[in-house]
This record gives sequence, C-alpha cells and structure tokens, in this order.
Amino acid sequence: MINVAIIIGSTRPGRNGEAVARWVHDLAATRDDARFELVDLKDFGLPHLDEAMPPAMGRYDLPHTRKWADKISSFDAYVFVTPEYNRSTSGALKNAIDFLYAEWHNKAAGFVGYGSLGGARAVEHLRLIMGELKVAGVSSQVALSLATDFENFSALKPAAHQERAVSAMLDEVVAWGGALKALRDGTTPARP
Repeated sequence: MINVAIIIGSTRPGRNGEAVARWVHDLAATRDDARFELVDLKDFGLPHLDEAMPPAMGRYDLPHTRKWADKISSFDAYVFVTPEYNRSTSGALKNAIDFLYAEWHNKAAGFVGYGSLGGARAVEHLRLIMGELKVAGVSSQVALSLATDFENFSALKPAAHQERAVSAMLDEVVAWGGALKALRDGTTPARP
C-alpha cells in the first residue's frame, strides 16, 4: 500500500485550501488502496528559501528543511491542493517545493485547483515544476470554480460531478504512485 500526501498549498489567513483539502481527504479516506495524510504547509514554517547549498546537493543544514525533507520523502505520491494567485500557484507552495530535490523524484502527483478558472493555470505551472523534479503528473485533475463550487466565494459547496473528478484523479495517483514505487525500490530498471 502506498502513502499519499494531500498538501494544502496555501498559508494565507482565511484560505479556502484547507476546506478543499479536508474534503479531498474525506473522500480519499473511504478508499482501501492507499494511506492518505493531510500535509499543511503552515505546520512547517518554511521561510523564504534559506539553505546555502542548492537542494540538488542534498545537504540540508537547517532543522526546518530536514523536517520538511523527512515528511516529503515518506510519501509515494502527492495531491497538491492549490489556489490560483495571479495565474500561478501560491508563492508558499512554490517555495516549499523548491526547498527539496531528490525527495520528489520518481513519484506521482495529482492536482486540485481552485480559483476563477478552477485553478487551471496554477495547475499548469505545477505540472511544469513537477516534470522538472521527475514527478509524474496524472492527467485527471479537479478544477473547482470559486463561482460555482463555493458559496459566496468562500464556503466550499462542490458540484456533484466534482466527487467523480476526485475519484478519477485518485485512481490515477494511486496507480502511478504504486508503479513508480518499484522504480524507487530498484525492482524496475531505470531508463535514461
């Protein structure tokens, strides 16, 4: 069984991301094919990237970086819950991703975006970032519109079809996360 992090990608006060992530987690918790854990960026207190060495060197000198690295490396796959700020993901999520390097490699990711266009542009940016980090982004994604899936733009009230979208995305995350686990464990030969 694989371990999947559902990462809350916003730290701002009054954020919608926590409700969205809890909704995704509640749906995921009904499954028996993976273990799902909420990971809140707020719990890690990451400052703006402050390590002296580039993350690709794998040398983390600061306690907050080591704590973050330990948490991220413990997962086989991720679901990123991201707002869309100025046609991209949040600065807090991008910063958290940039703190690490090898901990992300050969894993799978799914995406749940929310915003005026369902967070689609934020997810597209995350797909590019994940590709650079050797993370396989699954094609199914969840796009929550502030106009139709939230009441007064703040209380989550997802349309009925959104549960099916979460299920489809999780199906792919679990399948790809399991397949890539064999690569990380060395039971499948890596190809250049």
